[in-house]
Amino acid sequence: MNLEAFETLATGLDHPEGVAVGPDGRVYAGGEAGQVYRIADDGTPEELASTGGFLFGVTLDGEKNVYACDFGSASVMRISAAGEVSTLSMGTQERPMRVPNFAAFDDAGNLYVTDSGPWGEDDGLVYRIAPDGTTAVWTERTPRFPNGCCLTAAGDALLVVESRGRAVMRVPIADDGSAGAPELIADLTGSQPDGIALAQDGRMFVGCYRPDRVFEISPEGNADVWAEDADGVVLNQPANVAFLDDRLVVSSLGGWSLMAAPVGMRGLPLRYPSL
Repeated sequence: MNLEAFETLATGLDHPEGVAVGPDGRVYAGGEAGQVYRIADDGTPEELASTGGFLFGVTLDGEKNVYACDFGSASVMRISAAGEVSTLSMGTQERPMRVPNFAAFDDAGNLYVTDSGPWGEDDGLVYRIAPDGTTAVWTERTPRFPNGCCLTAAGDALLVVESRGRAVMRVPIADDGSAGAPELIADLTGSQPDGIALAQDGRMFVGCYRPDRVFEISPEGNADVWAEDADGVVLNQPANVAFLDDRLVVSSLGGWSLMAAPVGMRGLPLRYPSL
């Protein structure tokens, strides 16, 4: 992808890492001072609320409530469509959250949350938060800084990016909701992958914190560089990615913008459960 194909979707954001598209078709993002942004049609970032922390991944439910992984408070925060902020989960008593990084819903309203753990310790895990807020450790078998995640189209597995593992892993979801044995989907050696989004045809797009690139990965796991910015100007630490119709929106953790470029394929619809 030629960098000239990218356009600035929004600017003036405070180092956005998480980016998501809501059920209203609007783009949402987080800031490093806890800001929750909703992007207007003209690209203006509206600050819906602030948690006062440091937001990583964001996702939404069917009522446009935002669920934000807040590194500052080591918790998942719930921000209502009206801007009211509350704490959804801080992990379990035995395993409190440390670095909540990204979250994804399944059809039943369970929220899967990666906790990366401290960099270099390789003791990350994935929580599963039930619709009533009950939290349990779902798997500890993707420990190498689990980061971005999403469900497969069939909803039968969670795809987890391991930043220190330099890989995308597939964790089966059993009929009883438990986690199966992880399988390697894509080897991304030489990069530090971060966020993931799926196209309707099964292709995976993965943003990388280092170097400044986005991978396109076939359903068979073959990875190609879709876009790369050696200068880090257009793509500045492109952490998270999300589909907006047939465009891929890319966050700029190292800057202040959301960038977008055409993919030629619509994204896989996200799950927006009504809780």
